[in-house]
Amino acid sequence: MSIHTPPSQTVLEKLDLTRAKLTRFESGIINDSWRVEKSNQEIFVLQRVNPIFPATINNDIDAVTQHLQKKGILTPHLVRTPEGKLWLEENNHIWRILTYMPGITRDVLEKPYQAEEASALLARFHLALSDLKLKFSSPRIGIHDTQKHLNALNQALEQHKTHPHYSDVEPLGKKILEIASGLPKLPLCANRLVHGDPKISNFIFDEITNKAICLIDLDTVSTMPIILELGDAIRSWCNTKGEESSNAFLSIPFLKSSMIGYSREAKGLLEEQEWRALPDAILTITIELAARFAADALTESYFSWDPNRYASASEHNQVRAQSQVRLAKSIQAQWHSIQNVVLSNVNLV
Repeated sequence: MSIHTPPSQTVLEKLDLTRAKLTRFESGIINDSWRVEKSNQEIFVLQRVNPIFPATINNDIDAVTQHLQKKGILTPHLVRTPEGKLWLEENNHIWRILTYMPGITRDVLEKPYQAEEASALLARFHLALSDLKLKFSSPRIGIHDTQKHLNALNQALEQHKTHPHYSDVEPLGKKILEIASGLPKLPLCANRLVHGDPKISNFIFDEITNKAICLIDLDTVSTMPIILELGDAIRSWCNTKGEESSNAFLSIPFLKSSMIGYSREAKGLLEEQEWRALPDAILTITIELAARFAADALTESYFSWDPNRYASASEHNQVRAQSQVRLAKSIQAQWHSIQNVVLSNVNLV
């Protein structure tokens, strides 16, 4: 999905932004976002919410951010519209304004200590939400239902044989399904309240101190086994080549730093079986994401794409899927090292 057109004059008028300067953020593959500089020098973020999210998800975000603030966790907040609402519905799109969090984001990490910072912040985030009893207005079920995503890839391969890139996607999809057939079975773990999309670009770092200070993009906050969250985080943080690289691999030094930061701040939050299952979860989520990208290379219905670098959404998603496959192979090749790093960090070996 590529809907990078700027907000209409009507949207700007209803949000009292007609005199503001808007600069589009280039990162992000779900929502469209703009930096908003008002004439009084106040800065906000304007977002057009992807249609996959219902409007009521903003109620959940508001509840979560208020709770985080009470716990002393820095977080963006929704800014009410001139009519006092959390969002604006206009021309079949949901628009919202958020407070701006100063700092920098990264698509890849450069130093292991940055992974330690990110993991420490995620642990504090998890702890802060561990006592929030939230009845979701818009619960997101099965976010990391790996089998569902593999089934969707199978279905895409069956139903889109006339797609112009089918001959490229088919062998890629079959490779993903082949690797998936050997995935280890994850244990049944308790659901916990988590961020839901802890890729590194959703972390704000202080530009001077390099401390990880804030998590953004809270549409995905949900309940799930925490090992799925951590598996997703590590496959992002520890791949220092980026999610579109042909040389993707999992860095053991970055993994070590990630484990140090999280275990230090989590204060016993994880149970032994969760730590032991973490290497399996890293591989599982990597293949799951590869399947999602490969399926969307045929359906072209979910992920945003960059028309400045690719001729189609399909081509962009093929590159993403191929990168995750390479990352998965790297994880498999370093399996014993990954297990030793994770388990030795919490004295389980």
